[in-house]
Amino acid sequence: MREPLQLAIEVVSTNWEDDDIDKLDEYQRSGIPEYWIVDYMALGSRNLLGNPKQPTVFVYRLDDRGIYQARAFQGRDRLVSPTFPDLELTVDRILEI
Repeated sequence: MREPLQLAIEVVSTNWEDDDIDKLDEYQRSGIPEYWIVDYMALGSRNLLGNPKQPTVFVYRLDDRGIYQARAFQGRDRLVSPTFPDLELTVDRILEI
């Protein structure tokens, strides 16, 4: 028997709306507990990325109602991951790789 998927990570390309809308909804309905969107080129909307736009990692976590709650991380922010609570990774470090 396969273990259920615990984390999905999408790296944004020019179709950022697919990741922010369609896949977000799909993963939420599938019950995937954690979903990351890595917008390394700051392609998303200013509403999400700020003005001026900055590369951002969004970490979505399912709440007890099965609805994703989002947290945005930029620059030197240390990512907070429910799946990997001991993770020592910043957005800047992801962008170096």
